[in-house]
Amino acid sequence: AVYSATKAAVKTFSDGLRIDTIATDIKVTTIQPGIVETDFSQVRFHGDKDKAAKVYQGLEALQAKDIAEAVLYVTKQPRRVQISDMTIMANQQATGFTIHRGE
Repeated sequence: AVYSATKAAVKTFSDGLRIDTIATDIKVTTIQPGIVETDFSQVRFHGDKDKAAKVYQGLEALQAKDIAEAVLYVTKQPRRVQISDMTIMANQQATGFTIHRGE
């Protein structure tokens, strides 16, 4: 519940910031990645590499490079373009918790 509330707060804060800065050239973008294979799973499972690997088992998770390229794309847009939200998910992911894991 806290995780979901935090994500909602960031989205709402970003929308408000975009409203507050409407008369400027400041761009506000919310990047919302789905499942990304990172070392965070090892931290989450206190260094248990086998448990961490199971998080990504059976699917091709996003990589940090995928998100970095999306951020770069957003920042390279001309002045007239503002991308307010970008949701990026793995091909086998429909929502934050709906993931198809192949065999």
